[in-house]
Amino acid sequence: MKTADPELMRAMNRLSVLDTIRRRGPISRVEISEGTELSPTTVSAITGSLLDDGLILTRHEGDIRSETVRGRPRVMLELNPAAARVVGAKIAASRMVFVVTDFCGEVLATLTLPIRIDRQPISVIADIVEDGVRRCVLDAGLSLVDVHSVCLGLPGVIEHRSGHIRSSPILRDTNVDFAAEMSARLDTTTIVESDATAITLAHHWFGRARDLEDMVLVSLEQTLGLGVLHNNRLFRGAGGLSHNLGDLVLGMSKDGVVRLSSQAGENAILGFQQTDGRLAEAVRLGRGMAHAQTLIKADDSQLITAAIRAGETIGFTIANIVTLFAPPRVILVGSSLALGEPFLNSLRDAYSLAIPPSLQGVSELVFDDSNDDFWARGAAAVALYELYESPWNTTGPAR
Repeated sequence: MKTADPELMRAMNRLSVLDTIRRRGPISRVEISEGTELSPTTVSAITGSLLDDGLILTRHEGDIRSETVRGRPRVMLELNPAAARVVGAKIAASRMVFVVTDFCGEVLATLTLPIRIDRQPISVIADIVEDGVRRCVLDAGLSLVDVHSVCLGLPGVIEHRSGHIRSSPILRDTNVDFAAEMSARLDTTTIVESDATAITLAHHWFGRARDLEDMVLVSLEQTLGLGVLHNNRLFRGAGGLSHNLGDLVLGMSKDGVVRLSSQAGENAILGFQQTDGRLAEAVRLGRGMAHAQTLIKADDSQLITAAIRAGETIGFTIANIVTLFAPPRVILVGSSLALGEPFLNSLRDAYSLAIPPSLQGVSELVFDDSNDDFWARGAAAVALYELYESPWNTTGPAR
């Protein structure tokens, strides 16, 4: 029988200890041992290494100089915010949002560039991304040599391990090795990730899933994305592929395969209204759903019908996801939530109708209006997670 790789086991144990300190710190070694189910000896060895690398700090609870306090002060452990800095970004069709964070994920600077990039040559997009990263790092009072890694979150089908963008609605090119391009430009390790995966980790670290080890997130933006968290780890497909929920097949028609995006994607909801000049301009500027909300409030019957159809389809899809994974919580984020009650009510009704009786009440549906900074912070969290997994020495992480 093949035994587990000892190096892999050490890396997994180290990640478990570091992530426990992040989530629960300041925390004692005894509490880490209880939370991770690792032996006190193993925890002591790992935390000693983390202290040597400067990734964690000690804090003493109690004052040995006080006569009113008996016994030795407790030694508590917490992350060292200055151990590393990373950049996270949300890259969308009509804007780019950048954040710089410390090792704890606390934001040091933010930058928004309201610029339309969809269908631009990849070299132009790379220029803008490079400028945005450099400006945001400068705003944080740092230089790029102070940054350990960068993570760019984009919509589409992303291969996390290789950094290839197989397809994205904001790029006219396919199979783009964007990670290699940006790593060379910035001379800094650059990760490319699905924006849906990034916002999933943001909610696990900072948002509506901090109390959970398992959850599902559905993003309703220009593309329909899926993020899955299982046992505190992001689930990805072969090669680290992201999940493009919009490609899910619903059935067949005389025109061929019917996919989810054709019923519930942004283009499916707003496309028929493109003859409306104001809406077409709003879509071009990335404000289509916000303008659609105004039209729905004015009782635009066509748009209300499209919103109800989209909500119903998403509701059925979520019921299928819950049937497969039975997560305790499903978080829905994205611009489609701006469609309001026609969309949300039809989604809830369809979900209630489709969920099997045996799974009633298993999953909580949470609707969250996360801003762009939060999406970018999720990309930064992906970069931090990679650092947590990396082998370190006294000079920093191995690149």
